[in-house]
Amino acid sequence: MSIQSAQQKELPMLKRAALQVVAGGSAGFVEVCIMQPLDVVKTRMQLGGGGHHYKGVFDCFAKMSRQEGFFAFWKGILPPIIAETPKRAIKFVCFEQTKPMFMFGAAAPTPLTFSLAGLTAGLIESIAVNPFEVVKVTQQADKTKMKEAQSTWTVTRQIVQKDGFGLRGLNKGITATMGRNGLFNMVYFGFYHSVMKLTSASDDHFKEFFRKFAIGFTSGTLACFVNIPFDVAKSRIQGPQPQPGVVKYKSALGSILLVYHEEGFRALYKGLVPKIMRLGPGGAILLLVYEYVLDLMKKKCL
Repeated sequence: MSIQSAQQKELPMLKRAALQVVAGGSAGFVEVCIMQPLDVVKTRMQLGGGGHHYKGVFDCFAKMSRQEGFFAFWKGILPPIIAETPKRAIKFVCFEQTKPMFMFGAAAPTPLTFSLAGLTAGLIESIAVNPFEVVKVTQQADKTKMKEAQSTWTVTRQIVQKDGFGLRGLNKGITATMGRNGLFNMVYFGFYHSVMKLTSASDDHFKEFFRKFAIGFTSGTLACFVNIPFDVAKSRIQGPQPQPGVVKYKSALGSILLVYHEEGFRALYKGLVPKIMRLGPGGAILLLVYEYVLDLMKKKCL
């Protein structure tokens, strides 16, 4: 860690930010490609009626594979891939740049510093990625066979033509996305960096890899428990409404309360298992790829 800190000081700020953008984009691309099937399953289970149609994660996998084909698990993958570079750039750069704002006179970053910087990064990140999320959820909700499914560009054009770019169109569910991403990053960065500071690095590469993976996995898992009600609300708002032509799910908090009153508390945690299966290891993969790619590029630049 001391070598990495020394390398960071020797690089100009703009070059360091550029390297963070490339490393973040690379990490996001790898994470999305590996974990996309679980994201599709999570969305299906969260949508209205999805929790009743699918008995569980494996039942959802089996039915989708049988009815829609193997490649259906990568429905809606283009929007997150396109969004990953700016998304991760915003996430990591904003996190690093806003940490000094939340030091509150402390000599070194505290858990509160990491958490508030993560919250800020998540809120800003949401504004950039929400249109991509709307398109992604629309594609993931489509239950036709993969070869019959509409392309990303067709879906985007239809949303814009029908509802425009506003809060009923490409930016619907923005408050739910902000709640989801803000809370996730607050717990994710807050826990990860705080525990990393409390544990000792190992000279053994395997042990050090396992330490970072375990902390990243735990960070992603804890964040899932905290933010999933907003994720359910986001899926309901951005996905097909139960009755065509009638907008049932509108605001984030309104949707959370509606789901709670109509379906009970457990409905707010629909899709939790595939979400943890995706973002537990996904959170670890993201941070590990980011750190290793960033370290490799720094060595090349020095």
